[in-house]
Amino acid sequence: MGRTVTLPGREKRGNIEGGIIDCDVHNAVPSIESLFPHLPDRWVDYMVESGIKTIEPNYYPKGVPLSARPGSEPAGGPAGSDLGLLRDQLLDPWNVRYAMLNCVYGVQLIQNREWAMVMASALNDWQIAEWLEKDGRLRASITVSTRDPGTAAREIERVGGHPGFAQVLLLARSEMPYGERYYWPIYEAAERHGLPVCIHAGGSAGNPITSVGWPSYYIEDYVGFAQAFQAQVVSMVTAGVFAEYPGLRVVLAEAGITWLPSLMWRFDKDWKGIRRETPWVSRPPSEIIREHVRLTTQPIDEPSNPEHLLQVIDQIGSEEMLLFSTDYPHWHFDEPEDALPVKLPPDLERKIFSGNARALYGLDDATSER
Repeated sequence: MGRTVTLPGREKRGNIEGGIIDCDVHNAVPSIESLFPHLPDRWVDYMVESGIKTIEPNYYPKGVPLSARPGSEPAGGPAGSDLGLLRDQLLDPWNVRYAMLNCVYGVQLIQNREWAMVMASALNDWQIAEWLEKDGRLRASITVSTRDPGTAAREIERVGGHPGFAQVLLLARSEMPYGERYYWPIYEAAERHGLPVCIHAGGSAGNPITSVGWPSYYIEDYVGFAQAFQAQVVSMVTAGVFAEYPGLRVVLAEAGITWLPSLMWRFDKDWKGIRRETPWVSRPPSEIIREHVRLTTQPIDEPSNPEHLLQVIDQIGSEEMLLFSTDYPHWHFDEPEDALPVKLPPDLERKIFSGNARALYGLDDATSER
């Protein structure tokens, strides 16, 4: 999603005091059988008898250079399914203090509500057993199915108190805009547990993935994800999600960042003329977005001139909104000093690479060790 520009004199990002916090790392299920120990016998039988071999989504077509960095695929499993490789390729060389796991498995794509519910629970239990209990640097997102928000809220209640879970995972392409009250039980449960909601690239609701219909080419699909994120932000602000849940924070992962200033400008302009329609939006939408929304950095859609990226960050109007991410094991870059293609002021760099995530997720080393 843009090219990496190496600037001379860059200090290594691993020198960030206290270590880097990576807010988008993808762990993968080695095989569907890995979830069987965490599933009721009925559903194991259902999958075996139905011949279901995987529910792994195909967001990155196999063989596309961005799909996985070389060497990240262990024998017998997909990229991101081996904790040892994650340690060797990311956690240790990058001096990662915490890594946020977003397991974008196909649970959210299942139409059968009951099956989706038990698969979400199994996936969360698998993450606890195979990842969170094996490395204290890992934090994870709670997987829920949006087919039944009430059930999703109960899953948040079930595991939301586990110290390894730090947010709730939704996907950008949903059946309806996330501002709809249908989804509010999820936000109520997340806010009660002090958990942000992460909206990650992905999803397949059966609706056209652009506002004018179905595209013909993968690049249209890939570039068009930004439209889904913009629609979700506008929906949540307009519908009053943040007025109802003032403690809620939303992370947009793999959304890009350069579209945000122009969206906020247009949103503010139009709100001034028709704000009587939504009296609960009692201040400019840009202020609400800056307070409640955060964005991960990778893959970053940077301009060809690195200095223009600094201008975009300045236009966003907040130093608290950006969260560093690598998107491991998807291969966008492989050197910490190349992670952002522009020299940042030291204070801003510390915020992006660590401070903003510490504040968002409450990551205090003195209290968050298990």
